[in-house]
Amino acid sequence: MAKVATITLNTAYDLVGRLKRIELGEVNTVETLGLFPAGKGINVAKVLNDLGVSVAVGGFLGEDNVGDFEHLFQSVGLEDKFQRVAGKTRINVKITETEADVTDLNFLGYCISPADWQKFVADSLDYCKAFDIVAVCGSLPRGVTPELFADWLRQLHQAGVKVVLDSSNAALTAGLSARPWLVKPNHRELEAWIGHSLNSLDEIIQAAKKLRMQGIANVIISMGADGSLWLSEQGVVRAQPPKCENVVSTVGAGDSMVAGLIYGIVNGLSQQETLAFASAVSAFAVSQSNVGVSDRALLEPILANVKITTIEG
Repeated sequence: MAKVATITLNTAYDLVGRLKRIELGEVNTVETLGLFPAGKGINVAKVLNDLGVSVAVGGFLGEDNVGDFEHLFQSVGLEDKFQRVAGKTRINVKITETEADVTDLNFLGYCISPADWQKFVADSLDYCKAFDIVAVCGSLPRGVTPELFADWLRQLHQAGVKVVLDSSNAALTAGLSARPWLVKPNHRELEAWIGHSLNSLDEIIQAAKKLRMQGIANVIISMGADGSLWLSEQGVVRAQPPKCENVVSTVGAGDSMVAGLIYGIVNGLSQQETLAFASAVSAFAVSQSNVGVSDRALLEPILANVKITTIEG
């Protein structure tokens, strides 16, 4: 079995809640769905672990509130390669409105010193060589510039590491320049990269092709309820998941998709099978408050209803 690691530079406790509608400037009573040790790479690792793939996790954790993370790693058997740094891991408040999207309030946490970063680069370049796929997920903490991030990714690339990049904003733009093996921007992130709005499927595909021409082998565009696209040298494949009737929280849906993609790749599934499976895992994620797959059988009825289309091949 292929070896997988995930890296989360800006870990977080996710405080997840739900209400009908946020009233700005008013007192809002929120239904608490949970407080979870998280961060995008940790979410990916949790789902992969549930699917039977052993995973190592790395990045940064604040020394001041590390307990729940260590308990999670030990309880589910994730190999802990996290570097502890001074300060606290941040809290992200994620509010799902039943009549609208998720609103994220992302607080600031630890700040990475130059010495912390140098140690991380040296250690991670050493241990990442032992893994077949390394998923680098999420935003950058204070102290890590997009330039430092891109330079580290380039070093991973030069070391022959297959990097799966799932980030946004400046981290995504900088990371793309390092030519990761697979990237998964969403529709809005692709628009930000290309510099204008993309109003049709064909426009999205043309923009994604430009991204692939930067030297990125696999470009996957997630389009929310419209499904996803995978562009590679084998062509363009689209997946359309069934409509989810019971949306509890969309937190972690993208991370679940990344986990599903990695699962398909390490298990030798075809491009079509992998995208269908990843779509099913992502669609399942929105029906629950926490990230994970408690029972593999729950994916089967969703997977059976994912529509796969080969647009170009």
